[in-house]
Amino acid sequence: MRRREFLIGSALAASSLAAPSIARAQGAKLLKFIPQADLAVLDPVWTTAYVTRNHAAMVFDTLYGQDSNFRTSPQMVEGHVVENDGLQWTLTLREGLKFHDNTPVLARDCVASIQRWGKRDSMGMLLMAACDEVSASGDRKIVFKLKRPFPQLPDVLGKATNNLAAIMPERIAQTDPFKQVTEMIGSGPFRFKTDERQPGALAVYEKFAGYVPCPTGTTDWMAGPKVVKFDRVEWHTIPDSSTASSALQTGGIDWWELPIPDLLPILKQDANLKVEIQDPAGYIGIMRMNQLHPPFDNPAIRRAVLRAVTQADFMQAAVGDDKSMWKDGVGFFCPGTPMANSAGMPSPLSIDEARKAIVAAGYKGEKIVMLGATDIPILSAVAEVGRDLLVKLGFNVDYQATDWGTVVQRRAKRDGVDAGGWSVIDNFTGGLDQLNPMTHTMLWSNGASAAPGWPSSPKLEELRAAWLSAPDEAARKKAAEAIQVQAFEDVPYIPLGQYLYATAYRKTISGVGKGFPVFWGIDKA
Repeated sequence: MRRREFLIGSALAASSLAAPSIARAQGAKLLKFIPQADLAVLDPVWTTAYVTRNHAAMVFDTLYGQDSNFRTSPQMVEGHVVENDGLQWTLTLREGLKFHDNTPVLARDCVASIQRWGKRDSMGMLLMAACDEVSASGDRKIVFKLKRPFPQLPDVLGKATNNLAAIMPERIAQTDPFKQVTEMIGSGPFRFKTDERQPGALAVYEKFAGYVPCPTGTTDWMAGPKVVKFDRVEWHTIPDSSTASSALQTGGIDWWELPIPDLLPILKQDANLKVEIQDPAGYIGIMRMNQLHPPFDNPAIRRAVLRAVTQADFMQAAVGDDKSMWKDGVGFFCPGTPMANSAGMPSPLSIDEARKAIVAAGYKGEKIVMLGATDIPILSAVAEVGRDLLVKLGFNVDYQATDWGTVVQRRAKRDGVDAGGWSVIDNFTGGLDQLNPMTHTMLWSNGASAAPGWPSSPKLEELRAAWLSAPDEAARKKAAEAIQVQAFEDVPYIPLGQYLYATAYRKTISGVGKGFPVFWGIDKA
């Protein structure tokens, strides 16, 4: 199965689309960017959506930052002291940090932010479970008193995966973590222009004059000095790929985060553009099932679907025939990283064999609601393949296709399908998130506290804990193999393959680094 998109639209349409913002930003140094999807949710604690994570990295700062080699260094803090045999960490904030409302960043703001984040983020929950207390000592010191040593503390607070440990003012961070915050006030290098937001079309960021970059280190992804060279950054949501391509080629847009694979040959032929794989970890396709309700609360049914999946079908539909842009045979850890392994890979079943196994496991024809995103071509492509497979396997499929922002909102619902809930979503998660069992939120199987889909597996949780306590790399690799074997048994999700996506930008842009898009350290001629 292959995805094809009719090329419609024109350079004229692209240039007229961009024109209003040019008038608003006259005289300012401006970067115009097409994000992977519309920015439907602003709160980085409330959702795991990557577009929200990328937004949060601009508006909020973090106590530590991660570079492109996954090393963590101080960002908002000037340093830390570890005492009492690793049971107390004292972090000291840098001087001069300010929020966008020009109030100082204080330790109590950080404590409130960490506590809110720690109720939603999987890694944050792990850290908070190891804590007796997190408190402020004066205006600049944050104190962690631990039940047991937690040497990964800077890595958790500085992780660059979704649900960033974003620092907010205390009054905002006191918002119920299961409700979205209503203000966008951070201490990051950009201010979010709420007054200019056009849902489904435009998000605007302005350089924050009061931002004080980290004084040491090298600018590298989320680490080092975040030096901003643009007065203004505009995110333009352009669902039609041909319009986006025309806008990029004619200069109406500077950078397109995620061009569809079909258009890459055209973009590569343009002498004014650079097309490159920005993130070697890429994206990993997943079929995520809601395990709170039938039929996917039954692991035997999940296993039968898993064994009927052909990853190449999903990757070819989403990415095309160029196999240098995708991989199949993918397990539960990102290919090419230390924890990746082939342990427990199941033998395939034919469609007929899998259908019989599903019936034998107890499927009684219950309706399943499958969500699909219409405005992101690769998501639409894998959803179509997934729907086709589930229908062939005998499921009673109600396919509901909407924009990605609506999918993000709806996947948080825990209700049954007759009350607006869902059964299955085909999606992609960043390969960076699948480096190890601590960062891999889709692998976490702690029931109601897990990511949407809410898998529950005490055995998987026990094995993840064993990985965390493993004494060396060899022991961690062995533990990762045991985790993968159990994951193929419990099926927290079904791996669909790896997509090595390309980004495209005009050659007037310099300094684009590896990883997800950040907007400091880059310039425009």
